[in-house]
Amino acid sequence: MKCMILAGGFAKRMWPLTMDFPKALLPVAGKPVIDHILDKLDRIEELNEVYVSTNKKFENLFKKWLKEHELKDDVKKLKLIVEPVLREDEKFGSVKAIEYFIKENKISDDVLIIGGDNLFNFDMADFISFTKEKKAPVVAFFDMGDIEEAKKFGVCVLDDNAKITEFQEKPKQPKSTLVSTCIYHFNKANLGMVSKYLADKNNPDTPGYFINWLSHKVSVYGFVSKEKWYDIGSQETYKQVDREIREKYKE
Repeated sequence: MKCMILAGGFAKRMWPLTMDFPKALLPVAGKPVIDHILDKLDRIEELNEVYVSTNKKFENLFKKWLKEHELKDDVKKLKLIVEPVLREDEKFGSVKAIEYFIKENKISDDVLIIGGDNLFNFDMADFISFTKEKKAPVVAFFDMGDIEEAKKFGVCVLDDNAKITEFQEKPKQPKSTLVSTCIYHFNKANLGMVSKYLADKNNPDTPGYFINWLSHKVSVYGFVSKEKWYDIGSQETYKQVDREIREKYKE
C-alpha cells in the first residue's frame, strides 16, 4: 500500500501565516501537523511508502523537513512529489494532484490519501481493517453531531451496510451530521476512475465532488468515527487545535 499526503495548496484563508510557509508544516503542540499524521501511519503494517505532495514554492521547505526525517529511523519510507506550480492561480487542485501522483509514480497498488491539514484521534489500523472488509473505495467520516457545523463540509448519507447513498458538498440543508475528513482509501482497481472523472471536465479541486461522482459509478463506503477530528482551515481553528492538543498531551 502507498500513501499520499496532500500538501500542495497555498492556504490563502490562513494568510499571512501561510503566505510563505506550508500549512502542513505549521507546528501543533511542538511538532509539524504532518508529523502527527505520520505518527498515525506507523500503525499500518501494509504501508511501505509515503508520498508527500507539495508545490515548487514550498519545495525547499519540505526538502529540509524530509532531510531531518532521513536522520531518524522511526518513519516509513518518505518521498516528495513536487507539482510544477508556484502560485495559487496555477495550483492543480486535490483531485488533479492525485492523478499526477498516480501517473508520475506509476502507482499500481492500493492507495491511502490524507489531507495534510487533518488531525484525528481514531486508529488507522481500524480504518484499514474496514477497507479490507469492504474491498471497495472508503471515505473516513466524523460524526459532527451538529447540523449547522456540518454545513461547512462534505456530508454523506449511509445505508445499513455503510454504503454511501448520497454525498452533499457543503449543503445548505445537510441530510446527516457525518462530515468527510479528507481521508480516503482507493483499491488499485479503482485508480483509473480519477482520470475518467477529470476527463469529463469535473471539478479538479474539491475531493467531495469526486466522491459524489464515484459513488454513482461504484460502491463507496463510509468509515465513521466519533473520535476527535480537527480541520485546520483558519487561523482561529489552528490556534484552537494547538491549544486542545497541548492540553491533551498534559493528561
